[in-house]
Amino acid sequence: MEHPLLFEPGDPLVERVRALCLRLPEAVETLNHGRPSWKAGTSGRAFAVLGATMDRTDTLVFKPDPAEAPAWRQDPRVFVPKYWGPSGWLAIELDRGAGDWSETSELIETSYRQVALRRQLAVLDGVM
Repeated sequence: MEHPLLFEPGDPLVERVRALCLRLPEAVETLNHGRPSWKAGTSGRAFAVLGATMDRTDTLVFKPDPAEAPAWRQDPRVFVPKYWGPSGWLAIELDRGAGDWSETSELIETSYRQVALRRQLAVLDGVM
């Protein structure tokens, strides 16, 4: 069954998140149930997904650092997404405005660090 796309081509929110994700070593974009998602390498694991649910499309699903997860759960913008939640993932409401995207960038990088291979992390940290 083909899933409907949650975003129109050229959506500014997708473009902004895409730019943050694809700057990471070996990051690739895929389409997962009509949602843009990003993986750490072609056979890697997902580290970011846009659109936690059909009615909450302006959200980013991310895998927090386990030590930071309790604090994130206290944030009113954050919720436990269906399906991903049991594996420790969280989702956060994103601002489509011109707000500060440094927090979103940090969330994406932290999520990437939870799933990336050591060699990918070495590149990210400038070790190689």
